[in-house]
Amino acid sequence: MGGPQADLPLQVGELDKPTTSRIDELFVRSSAFLHSESNPWLALLYEDNQQKVRLRIRELDFTPGTAGTLADATFKEVQKLEGGEFGQELDLGSSHLIPIPAPLGGLIVLGETSIKYIDDNANDVITRNLDEATVFVAWEKVDSQRWLLADDYGRLFFLSFILNNMGEIDDWKLEYLGKTSRASVLVYLGGGMLFVGSHHGDSQVLRLDGSSFEVIQTLSNIAPILDFTIMDLGNRTSESQTHEFPSGQARIVTGSGAFDDGTLRSVRSGVGMEELGVLGEMEHITDLWGLQTRSKDDFLNTLIVTFVDETRVFQFSTDGEVEELDNFLGLSLTECTLLVTRLQGDRILQVTEQRVLVADLESGMVTFEWAPQDQKLITAASANEDHLVLVISGQIVASFDIRDNVQIITQKDLGADQQISGLTVPSSPTGVFIAGFPQSAKVSIMAIKDFAILQTKSLGPTGESFPRSVLVAEVLADSHPTLFISMADGCVITFSLNPQDYSLSEMNKLILGSEQPTFKKLPKGDGLYNVFATCENPSLIYGSEGRIIYSAVNSEGASRVCHLNAEAFPDSIAVATEKELKIALVDKERTTQIQTLPMGSTVRRVAYSPSEKAFGIGTIDRKLVNGAEVVKSHFVLADEIMFRRLDALELGPDELVESVVRAELPAGKDENGKEIMKDRFVVGTAFADEEQDESIRGRILILEVDHGRKLSQVAELPVMGACRALAMMGDCVVAALVKTVSTHRLCMRTLY
Repeated sequence: MGGPQADLPLQVGELDKPTTSRIDELFVRSSAFLHSESNPWLALLYEDNQQKVRLRIRELDFTPGTAGTLADATFKEVQKLEGGEFGQELDLGSSHLIPIPAPLGGLIVLGETSIKYIDDNANDVITRNLDEATVFVAWEKVDSQRWLLADDYGRLFFLSFILNNMGEIDDWKLEYLGKTSRASVLVYLGGGMLFVGSHHGDSQVLRLDGSSFEVIQTLSNIAPILDFTIMDLGNRTSESQTHEFPSGQARIVTGSGAFDDGTLRSVRSGVGMEELGVLGEMEHITDLWGLQTRSKDDFLNTLIVTFVDETRVFQFSTDGEVEELDNFLGLSLTECTLLVTRLQGDRILQVTEQRVLVADLESGMVTFEWAPQDQKLITAASANEDHLVLVISGQIVASFDIRDNVQIITQKDLGADQQISGLTVPSSPTGVFIAGFPQSAKVSIMAIKDFAILQTKSLGPTGESFPRSVLVAEVLADSHPTLFISMADGCVITFSLNPQDYSLSEMNKLILGSEQPTFKKLPKGDGLYNVFATCENPSLIYGSEGRIIYSAVNSEGASRVCHLNAEAFPDSIAVATEKELKIALVDKERTTQIQTLPMGSTVRRVAYSPSEKAFGIGTIDRKLVNGAEVVKSHFVLADEIMFRRLDALELGPDELVESVVRAELPAGKDENGKEIMKDRFVVGTAFADEEQDESIRGRILILEVDHGRKLSQVAELPVMGACRALAMMGDCVVAALVKTVSTHRLCMRTLY
């Protein structure tokens, strides 16, 4: 605020060059400008060289600079306050100064055991001891008589003044509101809304309501990260699966937060899926379709669910109520359905294994029925707005014109050596269908009118590459449609399909899993689609910046999906798992997905065991009990999938976990005399000795997980030093003990 005057005067909001002013107080804990009638007063809460906490008030004497001189700022002693020094002794734990605006004036001193109010002239002092000692970390003004306080243990308080009849401060009261994240900053937003910014946990937006509050929004925060480990669900060395899937199955698992805000977090890049509701428990679902059968709006109101030997129909009301229908337009519900779609002219097409049915929505009657000769089964079907193509007994192909009255176009037997495993009739290009031939390991584009082969591409060596299903989707903007081919070994092969000459180019191959994926198109808007691929690792395939992206979906066990977009559940999808049918929302592209396991304590160390499918976690608990801080340490076992606690082992008094590693160690011999290896957790600890600056002793523990997924101790070894780090060297445990390194071997459940 000093410095030479500029040629032009400063405007509101502009700052001049800073001016330095010295103060004698070195270890300042808090400072605040106070209300004064003349020059500004600065209150300084500081620690002197005898480690006593003192309060000093200084007066700012400021002289603006001119064109030839610099500004001068001096903090003078306030004479009427005997040099500005507050005479009374302050709480050693005093940490914050809160200035009081006019007309009351003065300031509040927050301490560990008391709160003081001091008036302008330090004549009137109101001191009240706290019911329970604490450490305040943040404060925020609500109005001239009320403040919000947050302490180190995540507690939120309301501090308010009690005034007498003269409008003077008579007393104050402190009201406990509840627990929040450990606050680093408080910001009062007005209207009873408070933002709690936290470095140690999630930030929160609260709505204050009298003597309590409601959490309105939580802003995720994975800091501070004290330890992390990497797990890869797509590449388990202990299992037969050898593929390292590029579908985002790898994730980072972090020990995040501190104290009561401590959490275990799974962080991965992928597509999120939010479950909206469960329609019911259903097993062996083979496919799903969403239909618009009610009006001409854009919402779908009917869900067709097919099983091995039946089909079920569910209708959604506008408010989300679901009703299962016993009859639906005369369609067959006692067979397995291969295809259901809406046709032009308010008609519904159903293809089952035995027949083709077309029903009229207005009359509710079947207007067309066709069945293959000799009771042969339909094995595959696909249609667009104009044409339907069937595969009968794997080798007979039949095409239909379905624009007005359904008419068969042609039928042809391709022969037993030309069996078709899957086909699709694309919307673009028209007049063709694409079929996969597993016996010859190829895919062909064929004309609907006469089944002439227009284009053929080999997919790999014959007898090794087996196409299963095919799909054409407009994934990339301003580009040709993309042909997706699902292979029996879990691969996806893609081509760029030119609609003019039917040429296939830009072949790409990617491994999604170990079993064949199943494709479904999900509308993205502007004529573009995302493709949902279901296998053991569900993935969303979408276009971004001119390229196709494969990203894992945060969904456990999705076996079939379809676009639903019901009025009560806009932009939703139906998802079938092994056990149930549910409705969900799925992101349109990849984002950072975070799964959280609240620990309520600091997660200091994390280790991961793929064979046990569990995490070993070293935690430190800090609790306030009867005004005293109690610190304990635990080793916690948590499940990798359910992300929940399985078991916990409490360490000894004053013992803290320092290191945790996973190790494969001998566990005896089998009936054939072969050595058995088993995953175990090795834990290094330290004892917090009050008389020593550093711990001088610790332990090494070896823990195992039994068949009931409980922890048990295998071996224990006291060591002369805190065990700061552990590593494995063969079957030996290497421990870093502050100043030395020791090596130990496990023999007959004994470390030596």
